[in-house]
Amino acid sequence: MPESFVADLVGLSTDWYLAVAALAEQSPPWLRLTAEIGTEAGLALFAALFLAAWWRARARGARDMALALLAPCATVAVYLVSETVKSVLHQQRPCHVLTDVMTIAQCPPAGDWSFPSNHAAITAAAAAAVIVAWRRLAAVALPLAVLMGFSRVFVGVHYPHDVMVGFLLGVLLAPLLVLLLAPLLARLVQRLRERPLPVPLLADALGGRRALGGHRVSSAGR
Repeated sequence: MPESFVADLVGLSTDWYLAVAALAEQSPPWLRLTAEIGTEAGLALFAALFLAAWWRARARGARDMALALLAPCATVAVYLVSETVKSVLHQQRPCHVLTDVMTIAQCPPAGDWSFPSNHAAITAAAAAAVIVAWRRLAAVALPLAVLMGFSRVFVGVHYPHDVMVGFLLGVLLAPLLVLLLAPLLARLVQRLRERPLPVPLLADALGGRRALGGHRVSSAGR
């Protein structure tokens, strides 16, 4: 059953993959190089977004800090789910099946399965989770996640359906995990902040407000 399901998906998206591969082959060298580097290096940009959300949360309430801390944790959880699905379905990468197609990136070794795309799952999860923590980051996080997902097909290492399913896993699971665990972690953060010697990484909401000029920061303008 899983094998036939994967085979049907491969059949549906092979034409899309070939169309994108042809586009990549005709693209200028600078674009191919940018895609090859960016498809991996782009993950570091999400680490920067996590850091920005955490830094902002240091001067805000316990719930904001909980959301910021849970964003990378939820991303790791989604990656583990994606990797588990890969290990069950065993779909070969297109660059192993369609060997006459030029790819920008080197094809991963056999056994490094294709479905779903871990990169797409990670970037979608990171984007969704960090937006829950700080909505204003949506303008950066969402386009970046979509671009990262497309790059996996553009460089030749994934079918379109690998990316789409990975994206769905990230977008659906990461916010759910963050919102389910936020109340529990927020209580813990509040207790740690109220200790005589507070945890520096969690900062102090009251101290943060004083640093901002004594005005209480509203959580409405995420």
